[in-house]
Amino acid sequence: MGAESRESRVVLVTGVSRDLGRRFARRLAAEPGVSRVIGVDAVPPRDDIGDVSFVRADIRNPVIAKVIAKEDVDTVVHMSVIATPGSAGGRGTMKELNVIGTMQLLAACQKAPGIRHLVVKSTSTVYGASSRDPAMFTEEMQPRRQPSSGYAKDVAEIEGYIRGFARRRPDVRVTTLRLANVLGPHVTSPITSYFRLPAIPTVLGFDPRMQFVHESDLMRVLTHCVHTDVAGTFNIAGDGVMLLSQAVRRLRKPGVPLVRPAVGGVASVLKSARMADFSPEQLGFLTFGRGIDTTRMRAELGFEPSYTTEQAFADFASATGHPVTPAERVVDGLAAALPDPAPTGADHG
Repeated sequence: MGAESRESRVVLVTGVSRDLGRRFARRLAAEPGVSRVIGVDAVPPRDDIGDVSFVRADIRNPVIAKVIAKEDVDTVVHMSVIATPGSAGGRGTMKELNVIGTMQLLAACQKAPGIRHLVVKSTSTVYGASSRDPAMFTEEMQPRRQPSSGYAKDVAEIEGYIRGFARRRPDVRVTTLRLANVLGPHVTSPITSYFRLPAIPTVLGFDPRMQFVHESDLMRVLTHCVHTDVAGTFNIAGDGVMLLSQAVRRLRKPGVPLVRPAVGGVASVLKSARMADFSPEQLGFLTFGRGIDTTRMRAELGFEPSYTTEQAFADFASATGHPVTPAERVVDGLAAALPDPAPTGADHG
């Protein structure tokens, strides 16, 4: 079990203009043992951040080093790695924010003698999704196919830079959390946009396994890491797995099984309509799924999620309410993406 630290923390949280970053920073500011929380982002948060001190700064800029030094930061929680190019203004900007931003943040941390702990919100997407995957990925395993582009490649590069930082600053505790997909009533992400579609396109012949983390457990595990003197890389997921077919049934929405090339066409239609952001790694996940082993999460990090995978999905499903987009747009999009049926010679008029 992780040893609890009693010293008071001065914590810098990146990515506070996004909902999860803002909510975590606000929660942390109310924690015993945390004297100050500094929230950093390139744009101000839209909602109230309570007792968090907001500093407008782009982590791609070396000025972040001045913020860390001026505020006497000892703990950094990095939450500004983003999954979708649409939210960043394009793939080029997304890669800059993710990779260049992380490099600048790590360079700033390396120069700051007062830094003692770095917590990074990473993702299980780093393992990829393929037909050759093991039943469960442990933290030591590598993806069976190295990502060549997109979010998965960003995360792989980011984790490489983090390991390099840990070697250069062995005095800093580095905790990397590889999270399963985060779900909850307030989460907006590629997977929640997918599940919020009125009709759910699936890959014919495949029923992938999925694991989820409830948004409240994300807040809990990040808070736990701030207070706990444990370094290492940890898979984070609720107990159990769900099949995609079970998730679709729980949502009480129609599933639309399509051959995989047709799903790619539908993905393009949905992306252009800004209804869902399908990436190659998302399509791979919806084909092959992914399982991550969470033994180390309990045995070494000392964290126990409050929600199982099924309970996290149930809470998300209960809050979805009415579809966020008209069903007709989805049906029309699916029809447009499908190839014309071959003539059979039969008259169905």
